Amino acid sequence: MARFITPSSMETVPRLDGTPGGKRGAPALDTDTDSTREIKTHFRVCRFIMETGVKLGMRSVPVATACVLYHRFFQCVSVTVYEPYLVAMSCIYLAGKVEEQHLRTRDIINVCHRYFHSSSEPLNCDGEFWDLRDSVVQCELLVLRQLNFHVSFQHPHKYLLHYLLSVKSLVNRHAWSRTPVAETTWALLRDCYHGTMCVRHAPQHIAIATLYLALLSYGVEVPVGEREWWQVLCEDITKEHIDAIISDLLHLYDMEAKCT
Repeated sequence: MARFITPSSMETVPRLDGTPGGKRGAPALDTDTDSTREIKTHFRVCRFIMETGVKLGMRSVPVATACVLYHRFFQCVSVTVYEPYLVAMSCIYLAGKVEEQHLRTRDIINVCHRYFHSSSEPLNCDGEFWDLRDSVVQCELLVLRQLNFHVSFQHPHKYLLHYLLSVKSLVNRHAWSRTPVAETTWALLRDCYHGTMCVRHAPQHIAIATLYLALLSYGVEVPVGEREWWQVLCEDITKEHIDAIISDLLHLYDMEAKCT
């Protein structure tokens, strides 16, 4: 068992889904390009991070941090070199430290193992468990070095909370109470973390775009003054920024349909 995670040693790291870790063999015969397969892989792994985070009782910001750590890491390295689910587990572990919601490695490993083997019992504290634990911890160090220890991020959450309160005070209160604008906006924001759009766009812009899409979806109108509401809340955003983020988000939903 490899104790330290390197491109060559990743081949010996066990995968929780029961298949060999590390470098992939010949791809399955399908019509997807390498780029599309990679996007699908990252989508599935981020869904794994989110579902695992819920089972671990993680708050929304630590889960978001875990997804950003994952995306940042694979912006630097190839998904064909490192096992994405092992990296995801290490990102969950690291995000708990960064956001001060510490998680035990044993809990992370058991929840992740249950994700792939729903009917199995928790892992025994035997050699296999300790090898996997060592792999998670060593992979955490790899992620830290790869990101040059830049692991603290600004998320759209705090901006969105402010924007929701501001817009709520502007719109008709009956229209606001009849429609789940706030709930939909938070759901849209969470979905943004399935892809790299969460690291390619400014957090303020993502918050504005998700709120804009939620308002548009329910037909809730915001009174127009000299400037649009989104220009008042965020001075450096343009309609092109909003359209680009919404386009990226809709592409993620299209990817979700292909991944199910």
